[in-house]
Amino acid sequence: MTRKTSTANTQSAAMAQAQAAARPQTIEAFLAQQNEQDLLRFITCGSVDDGKSTLIGRLLWEAHQLFDDQLATLKSESRKYGTQGPDIDFALLVDGLAAEREQGITIDVAYRFFATSRRKFIVADTPGHEQYTRNMVTGASTADAAILLVDARAGLLTQTRRHAFLVSLMGIRQVVLAINKMDLVDFKVETFKEIEEAFEKFAAPLGFESITAVPISALKGDNITQRSSNTPWYKGPTLMGCLETIHIEKPINERFVFPVQWVNRPDASFRGFSGTVAQGLVKVGDEICVTASGQKATVAEISTMDGALPTAAAGDAITLRLDKEIDASRGDVLSLAQTPLDMTDQFEATLVWLHEEPGLPGRSHELKLASQWTRASITHIKHRIDINTLAHDASRQLQLNDIAVCNIATTKSLVYDSYTNSKSLGSFILVDRITHATVAAGMITHSLRRAQNVHKQALTISRADRENLNGHGGKVVWFTGLSGSGKSTLANTLEAELHAKGMRTYILDGDNIRQGLNKDLGFTDADRVENIRRIAEVAKLMMDAGLIVLTAFISPFRQERQMARELVGADNFVEVYVNTPLEVCEERDVKGLYKKARAGKIPNMTGINSPYEAPQNPDYITEGTPTSMETSIKELIALITPR
Repeated sequence: MTRKTSTANTQSAAMAQAQAAARPQTIEAFLAQQNEQDLLRFITCGSVDDGKSTLIGRLLWEAHQLFDDQLATLKSESRKYGTQGPDIDFALLVDGLAAEREQGITIDVAYRFFATSRRKFIVADTPGHEQYTRNMVTGASTADAAILLVDARAGLLTQTRRHAFLVSLMGIRQVVLAINKMDLVDFKVETFKEIEEAFEKFAAPLGFESITAVPISALKGDNITQRSSNTPWYKGPTLMGCLETIHIEKPINERFVFPVQWVNRPDASFRGFSGTVAQGLVKVGDEICVTASGQKATVAEISTMDGALPTAAAGDAITLRLDKEIDASRGDVLSLAQTPLDMTDQFEATLVWLHEEPGLPGRSHELKLASQWTRASITHIKHRIDINTLAHDASRQLQLNDIAVCNIATTKSLVYDSYTNSKSLGSFILVDRITHATVAAGMITHSLRRAQNVHKQALTISRADRENLNGHGGKVVWFTGLSGSGKSTLANTLEAELHAKGMRTYILDGDNIRQGLNKDLGFTDADRVENIRRIAEVAKLMMDAGLIVLTAFISPFRQERQMARELVGADNFVEVYVNTPLEVCEERDVKGLYKKARAGKIPNMTGINSPYEAPQNPDYITEGTPTSMETSIKELIALITPR
């Protein structure tokens, strides 16, 4: 297998000879050259069909990174798909998925390696389509620089601006503005200048250290590696020249950060903590500290697959063996004892919402930061960023691709840092607890002061003391079902029976609560999530007082009912699904709500124009009919007060 020669019709013989002469003549020389070079990671980004994949294919071609069999396949695939007529379609080198080739768009992130005589490169070809913005964020997370492509015919688009903002948000400070398809606008200098000036004006607040605009044609090769005769008015570097000379100053963070991935115990004589050094340096003999517990020990050995090391640095996959046993497990973060890390359970962050389902304050998610997992929720959306103007807009929920500054609260304290200081401890993802889909990526700005100023008060009288006085345990019985299903009637009857037995009870009913505690909330999805969150917190407090709490709410969303169960505790939570059919509820229509909803006077009526997610595994199901009432009450009493 040999490297490709000047078989391409688009290259002159002289250019091919010059490039061939520049290649190392032996494998040893090639490897030596690679080892001496530094590595630049960059991404290509921009809107759909701006030419990102074509550009990368052209770069690979020009850098002579194609083998003969790859070249033959490329020519065959180009003829098959016919997107460029008789010419080679360079995009096919990177668009690996069948759907990408058929649709002519990038879906997944494609990584490619190539090298020139001056530098090595790893390029991530990221999708331009809005629905794949999450993949663009993934590609940008490890990049040092960005090539932002713009179609010269279209100029700056919303997705161009979104990608530019995300590039800035991910900490990339070197940008090459590649104004592509100049051949389709007759290489007009006016078009180039207009786009360059518009982008510089937009990007002024984004904090880029350098923006280099280059007029190119990725398909034809203009200003890629050689200056084009079609742009005599352009005096700047070629695109490859930019990539070869961009200066990347790697951030130096001396604080040692080691997220524990696994407790390695192959036999009784060895116990170590395995993971990858996120930042900093550790040596044998260093005193380390478990951030969460404060326990300290000394590094006795640093093990790797290739043997022991005296020192390990960022990026090294290692196992630390300590001089004594300490209590640490997956999710703990180790640091040097003299440079401890910080913890918080509330912080401000910039969120990129990546899911079709809206992001609602109060909704519970799983949060992953380094190797740490916990439950978390958005407590407040401070503002959403208008991607076209960078203005701050008020918002009560997040839609797909929204970028917003939010407050986040977690159920346990996490080791953290700001994203500016540490990508490893400053970046996180939110995961849907039902579907396990990644719904958001976040970058921490700072911890909230309240996290350090609020402390749990130690009380003399415990829940057990109150339950002992009452003569029974506390419980939360959560009735859910459509409006008119009979939830309140069933809860009221059950309370009367429990009261007659001498038990201390209280009913939290939807209508009553909305007249007081939650009178500020409406019936949007966001307000309904917050309504249930508050009710769950109140129910937990009342249960802590030793009461049997009966709640009668539609509570239409599974996630919030699951949140209530986990907040209260599964052993103390009884979910009762009042499974009355919609047509029966609508016939009853005690409050006249269904009639109004059918007339279009109520925009968010559950079961009509707002969804109800029925419980999948409730603790008890009843039909909510008068004939089933007596049986249901007896069975619920037995369930709540087992002998």
